[in-house]
Amino acid sequence: MTIDQQVAEADAGVGRLWRRLGLPGLVDVHVHFLPPQVTAAVWAHFDRAEQHYGIAWPVTYRVGDDERVALLRRLGVRAFPALAYPHKPGMARWLTDWTLDFARRTPGCVPSATFYPEPDAGSYVGEAIEAGARVFKAHLQVGRYDPTDPLLAGVWGRLADAQVPVVVHSGSGPVPGLHTGVGPIGEVLRRHPRLRLVVAHAGMPEYAEHADLAVRYPGVHLDTTMVGTPFTESLMPMPADLPRRFADLGDKVVLGSDFPNIPYPYATQIEALERLDLGDDWLRRVLWTNGARLFGLGRDGTASEQA
Repeated sequence: MTIDQQVAEADAGVGRLWRRLGLPGLVDVHVHFLPPQVTAAVWAHFDRAEQHYGIAWPVTYRVGDDERVALLRRLGVRAFPALAYPHKPGMARWLTDWTLDFARRTPGCVPSATFYPEPDAGSYVGEAIEAGARVFKAHLQVGRYDPTDPLLAGVWGRLADAQVPVVVHSGSGPVPGLHTGVGPIGEVLRRHPRLRLVVAHAGMPEYAEHADLAVRYPGVHLDTTMVGTPFTESLMPMPADLPRRFADLGDKVVLGSDFPNIPYPYATQIEALERLDLGDDWLRRVLWTNGARLFGLGRDGTASEQA
């Protein structure tokens, strides 16, 4: 499969924006690269999206890893993770090994890891941090696990101590899970208030409740993944006061896209953020500064010595 010409033309506008803003590019905290067999399973799931979500969800960037990396570079994405997440025991260590190896051989890829509530979780999370993991992924909806599971107590504590961020899908969109919503992840934060959490999709549809967590806890950030796009607004429209909340939380809002598993061009996410009309300085922080700080990156998008 090749990228549609209309998609390529739309995406050309992304570079024009970050150059106008005087940025070196973009930092996207919510990007997925997975082992081939897992990628195939994820895309097969989206092929059946109407059964799951009641709406078609065509994957726009359905091409191989090398071409997707090249696409990110053309867009100006200077730093991105390869977020992976397990849905059953025994997957997390294997996924982490794969994503760390992917980062080692892919310039611009921030080393990432994942976990699942299982007896050896504390061990392999510690090993991943020692191996250089700079971000973790937790997906409470797909994983169908309670983040307060005792098997994860040591994991959250280790991540809080190491100040390694975790991109967590805790919101109930696109469909609720057994342990989604602000309650379970809020309890984790109560127990580990120093955690650096990045709430995926800004917690949609529980936008307000997750924004409250970002106000209450210094390490909580909100990522913009799919927020404000026409696709998402047709399903779970953001509340009228969300732009004001985003403005107030300007240093804690970070660019996320869900590339490549999005049903529209990458540019659509950037255009949605522009439409919030929160000013160029806010855009600079969201598109670059906040994500670079979260990942410990220097001006050129590479890891800083202090990270």
